[in-house]
Amino acid sequence: MSQALQQNGHIKMVRHPYMLSKAQELIPDLWHHDILPHAIVSAQPDSQQIHGWRANVVNTRDEFFQHDLAQGEHVIIDFGQHCVGYLEFACEAVGSPPDAPAHLQFIFGETLPEVVEPFSEYNGWLSSSWLQQQDCYLDELPNRTRLPRRYCCRYLRINVVALSRKFQLRFTSLKLDTVTSASLANLPAYNSADHPLTRIDDVAVKTLKNCMQVVFEDGPKRDRRLWLGDLRLQALVNDVTVKNYALVKRCLYLFAAMTREDGMVSANIFVKPQVIADDTFLFDYALFFVDVLQEYVAATHDNATLADLWPVAWRQIELAMERVAENGIVRDSNDWWSFIDWHEDLNKQAASQGVLIYCLNKALELVRTYDSSKVTWLEAQIATLKSAALRELWDQKSGFFVSGSARQISCASQVWMVLADIGTPESQRQLLAKLQSHPPEIQMNTPYMMHHYVAALLQVNEREQATQEIKRYWGAMVEHGADTFWELFDPQRPDFSPYGSKLINSYCHAWSCTPSWFIRKYQL
Repeated sequence: MSQALQQNGHIKMVRHPYMLSKAQELIPDLWHHDILPHAIVSAQPDSQQIHGWRANVVNTRDEFFQHDLAQGEHVIIDFGQHCVGYLEFACEAVGSPPDAPAHLQFIFGETLPEVVEPFSEYNGWLSSSWLQQQDCYLDELPNRTRLPRRYCCRYLRINVVALSRKFQLRFTSLKLDTVTSASLANLPAYNSADHPLTRIDDVAVKTLKNCMQVVFEDGPKRDRRLWLGDLRLQALVNDVTVKNYALVKRCLYLFAAMTREDGMVSANIFVKPQVIADDTFLFDYALFFVDVLQEYVAATHDNATLADLWPVAWRQIELAMERVAENGIVRDSNDWWSFIDWHEDLNKQAASQGVLIYCLNKALELVRTYDSSKVTWLEAQIATLKSAALRELWDQKSGFFVSGSARQISCASQVWMVLADIGTPESQRQLLAKLQSHPPEIQMNTPYMMHHYVAALLQVNEREQATQEIKRYWGAMVEHGADTFWELFDPQRPDFSPYGSKLINSYCHAWSCTPSWFIRKYQL
């Protein structure tokens, strides 16, 4: 039985205890691994570096533990790799007995600018509380401390804010206790003579690993939540790497555990201190519940879970179809009704039409073996929606699909029309070729949208171009020093952020890990 309605902001939500209990049974254990400092570095401005700074090694790890720090000094530690975990350290006073507390400030950064550029100048619209810093007062020395908050970093800046003049401070140990629910012990090997692809695969796997916690987080630095769009892509990579299907199953049950009054699943879920569905509801993300479920069942043949979750999946289809107008096209609106990509000028109508058809095709795969009574209806709806897309959205003059009342041409619209299998295979190939030769003004801003572009290329058997795009886009991040893939990447705009500041961007982000799926599934 569902529990009474709960108010979530102004939206009424329903909690489903059975779904929640199933999810809580699947909370994973975390694997722990200690990471020690790699080197002590200084930061130098460098316009040739994508983020504007260069790290120069100034001391080794051993030299750091032999160095005495005075008030006003700082050090920048490079751990040599991206880490998610808990800082543990021990330090002692050097000189006279400590006659005052030691005040330390720790600043954690996935990139060098985060530990160099002052947070006081942050002007983004996301809360500055996401900026990773912590003040620590040591009343007694020697002292051994474990910071209670989990942090995400490659770099750690330690500012010695205040000491007594009578003593200095020496660190005797320092490490990160890193955590993940991904065991890589049995990771299927990927061997290729193509070194760039091998390196890209390594970085993609690490991106997934660091995002796998008690749920598939979208980013371990910021949000640290379960988002449906990210889950969809993480689950694909999980299929060909970690194979932790229990975590995928847990996440599906979490989305089913708390829904809007009409049954719509939220775009994202908070899991602590209790499971709460966010009051953000997106057309495309809700439909992707169907996609994740279909892929999970195809990989596991878990019909019991399908039986539990199929009504939830079907409800997303019913709700989505309510948005279809009489002309067979999804109704547009000026609010944040569908995600598609981070682009403030992108009209979402045509791409959302593609998402709807794509997810109906996924539902059709499920009902053919599970609920055959719905096959005829789904086939008819898919045919109607495809016909409407060709009739209403195809612009013969431009040779592109258009979107919205302004008949906008964007990359996203073309990609999703291909993924929805609109037109013939040859027309789809021609459309993607034109997208490359005559790129629209509204381009792709994120690895999330780039994933769908590469998927579209592979759908029309353009393997060579798909491989080139992976190397061009994700490979460029590797060349810029990424050892996990970033939330946002535009080489022409290195400071781009939809949030107003690159300091708040996520540099280990779930939706960016999909090169491993392409490389391993398609044997690129």
